[in-house]
Amino acid sequence: MTQKYQAQIYVTLRPSVLDPAGTAVRSGLTHMGYDNVEQIRIGKYIELTLSAENEAAAREQLDRVCDQLLANPVIENYRFDLKQLSTPLNIGS
Repeated sequence: MTQKYQAQIYVTLRPSVLDPAGTAVRSGLTHMGYDNVEQIRIGKYIELTLSAENEAAAREQLDRVCDQLLANPVIENYRFDLKQLSTPLNIGS
């Protein structure tokens, strides 16, 4: 029986990687008078829904998807939250 899961994926630059977009936003905020903002890091947020036999299989698939497509493992880190959307129906039991 497959179950549906929703994943919320967060992709961020590794701390050692410069973030020119974050630097530009910080500069803009400083020009707007927000001198108290010390650092900004820009990342990506992705939601996806998938079907899997169980949570472990869903997590394994998400790790592969993130590592192979959604994040660049050389310069980015990722993490995800996973929640089950539906309970499988056991028809005929």
